Amino acid sequence: MYIGIHLFFLGWIIINRLFLPCLPKQPELKEEPLVSVLVPMRNEERNVETLIKSLKNATYRHTEFIILNDQSTDGTQQALEQAIAKDQRFNIIMGTELPKGWVGKVHACHQLQQVASGDFLLFVDADVRFRPKAIEQSLSLLQQKRAQLLTGFPAFDVSPFLSKLLVPMLHFVILFHLPLFLANYTKFKAATAANGMWMLFEATSYRKMGGHAIVYNSLVEDVHIARKVKEHGFKVILANITSSVKCRMYDTNAEVWEGFLKNSYAGIGRSPFMAIVLIVFYTIFYILPPFLAIYGVFTGMYSWLLPYALTIAQRWYIDMVTNQRWYLSVLVPLQAFAMLAVLIQSMRKSYKKQAYSWKGRHYS
Repeated sequence: MYIGIHLFFLGWIIINRLFLPCLPKQPELKEEPLVSVLVPMRNEERNVETLIKSLKNATYRHTEFIILNDQSTDGTQQALEQAIAKDQRFNIIMGTELPKGWVGKVHACHQLQQVASGDFLLFVDADVRFRPKAIEQSLSLLQQKRAQLLTGFPAFDVSPFLSKLLVPMLHFVILFHLPLFLANYTKFKAATAANGMWMLFEATSYRKMGGHAIVYNSLVEDVHIARKVKEHGFKVILANITSSVKCRMYDTNAEVWEGFLKNSYAGIGRSPFMAIVLIVFYTIFYILPPFLAIYGVFTGMYSWLLPYALTIAQRWYIDMVTNQRWYLSVLVPLQAFAMLAVLIQSMRKSYKKQAYSWKGRHYS
């Protein structure tokens, strides 16, 4: 029975993946509208050079690049001016004071869209790098699917050890927990996922449903704004963008922990019931299997190695289709443990009404 459940999980992941469209290798555009590429930056000095290089190398030429310096306290502004030089496609704007109750990134995106003139708005995080055709590939798939929002999770460059454990689980959660048919082919709001690192909106629809201002106080604004898109009768497409878009989210273990801490419990709607279900589920099906495998080796009951092997197979398949490091799949029990640890700590902070911290700002 236990082994059969793991076989079912593997089959489900393989079938579910069929409803996750990939960016087209050779994009075909019905028209070439103006795309505003909008980048919020707060203390992103280390990412400026590589991001600007990606933007400059983009082959889709009907673009404008607007970057908001969100009151950075490092050398972001100087690095921007040096990297951009005299490229007239770029516009740097200075962020205003964060209003009470707003989340920093949401406010930055809100300010960016106010000065954007594009027919489409592509919100991109500062730590993203992308291939030259990524913009027209995204626009082509959006037009093909007749959607008003296209989003996706990039391939991840995972350097810190904690990043190797937690970051790849983002793809696992999508392909395992999210019924992608409902996400991509229905207006069912509960089956919605989005990633603020790469969100391409049709501008008219975006502003009609209220833009980022409608989720001004959300720590998981990407998911909440995608739900608002569906709520207004528009279509959302979650795509596999890993062939063209890459991201290095964190450089230190402390950053990994802090980043996941603010989103973990909020990401499940601050539901204690859902938290308990996830803790029990991942403990039984993803933390227990290596212990069963050890028991099987010492007792000669080698069938008990199968659950662990099947969990590795699940992770390996997901890592393969999302351009992740396949050998990290053997760490799936540690990955599950780390995910639960950050969830429990995030839940504890919520119940104690302790603030979450990110880039020098604090959110309740």
